[in-house]
Amino acid sequence: MSLNRMRIRTTLGAAVACAAAATVGFLAPGTASASAAAVTLPPVHAGFDYQIGGAYTPPAGVQVVSRDHSAAPASGLYNICYINAFQTQAVGDPGGPDDWDQDLLLKDGDGEVVIDPDWDEAILDITTDAKRRSIADKIKVQIDECAAKGFNALELDNFDTYTREVVEGRITASHAQTYIRILSAYGHDKGLAVGQKNTVELAPNHTANGLDFAIAEECGSWNECSRYLSAFGNHAIFIEYTDAGMANACQYGDRVSVVQRDVNVSPAGSGGYVRKTC
Repeated sequence: MSLNRMRIRTTLGAAVACAAAATVGFLAPGTASASAAAVTLPPVHAGFDYQIGGAYTPPAGVQVVSRDHSAAPASGLYNICYINAFQTQAVGDPGGPDDWDQDLLLKDGDGEVVIDPDWDEAILDITTDAKRRSIADKIKVQIDECAAKGFNALELDNFDTYTREVVEGRITASHAQTYIRILSAYGHDKGLAVGQKNTVELAPNHTANGLDFAIAEECGSWNECSRYLSAFGNHAIFIEYTDAGMANACQYGDRVSVVQRDVNVSPAGSGGYVRKTC
């Protein structure tokens, strides 16, 4: 299972942001699922816990929790189901590159599978309609699992894969948005709200992409929190991993959910566990 998706920004950031901005407003009409209005969004400014590194009894005051799709939802709470939707699991792990059709993995100029070096995960090749739909069919199995278990929403991770330096422009913002619209429409049809994970440069286009609320890591560290609020209003969840980032994110703590976790998102009771609120 992938743990947190904290990313080091690359020198491609400015170019990516410009390309993404150019994409906004030029998507095909009718891309958001008609059933989106029927889903229930997370309660605003609620106590939140990020448990994608392992499930445990939520602390007192928590109303919303995010857990991996392989876990059970927390009883009586609003539950967000984490899915690694744009990359495989790590090399050698269940769901890793060997468990995928090799034609669905992005290749470099030498025909080698492109690996995200931060997480040892292969990049899924969403550059053609046929591949997007084949990949989506596999991810839909996990979405079905989330719905069957009683989760309320989806966290589709690595929307920002196209910004990775290792991808070198092979995947574009347009590819990412076309693909996520397939998944968000399917999630809505299953009665699940769909969160936009990070990728602030595409936040203005969230309605067309079928994305209902934001889950943002380190917006305080990167001074991006206000940009999420501009797009999503108070329907946002902020996760920080440093004291400095938390201090910045807590400027918005009277409006949205904010939590600080340790970088490994460790379960309570294990070494390194950190959880702080504003």
